[in-house]
Amino acid sequence: MKHRLFLFDLDDTLLDFKASEQLSFDCTMRVLGLATQPDGLFERYQAINIALWKRFETGGVSKDVLKVERFRQTFDASGLDLDPEAASRLYLDSLSDTVVLIDGARELCATLAAIGEVGIITNGVEQIQHRRIVSAGLRDHVSFVATSEACGHAKPDRRFFEFTVKMARAFSHAETVIVGDRLDADILGANRFGIESCWFNPAGLANHTEALPTFEVARLHDVVPALRGLAVA
Repeated sequence: MKHRLFLFDLDDTLLDFKASEQLSFDCTMRVLGLATQPDGLFERYQAINIALWKRFETGGVSKDVLKVERFRQTFDASGLDLDPEAASRLYLDSLSDTVVLIDGARELCATLAAIGEVGIITNGVEQIQHRRIVSAGLRDHVSFVATSEACGHAKPDRRFFEFTVKMARAFSHAETVIVGDRLDADILGANRFGIESCWFNPAGLANHTEALPTFEVARLHDVVPALRGLAVA
């Protein structure tokens, strides 16, 4: 295998964020006293959250604003008299307790850590992401965690990747690969930085974007064989 530095996106690549998000949201609503949620409340929150994250990634909103505003907009749109700041605190606190691993994530990180160095690259909230990595049992296999919060720039900004590789023990473009589920952040970021990439695409989505992954897998179990195949291609 030619690669020695393996950069992994965290949410929906190693950890099933969609499952954690639902569990944390439901917990937050119960603590706030909403025993029964209005139909479509979580789906409304998801749509608002995704839109705000896209604005964050293009510099249109700060992360501190995003964390509260997603709940404020959700409650306003749903006619709910709930405290968005309290909701934000409760939700973030619960995320590290609702960790769900993608099948094969821990084994993959352990295998690659024995070959080279594993780093996490994430646009998520730094303190929360560190706690979730520990809760998931990945900490022993991960050399460093690069967050947009610490960097000041988000994927796919080239400056985020320049910040990231400075944390590695050693770096060369030819020996580095990014594994991630998002074409617009992980794969496009790899393209712009001049390193290879693996698109984790379990849903078998079509790629209609400018991002060009080096290879694509539907299961994490297929990453190592694909990387070995690149070395002899």
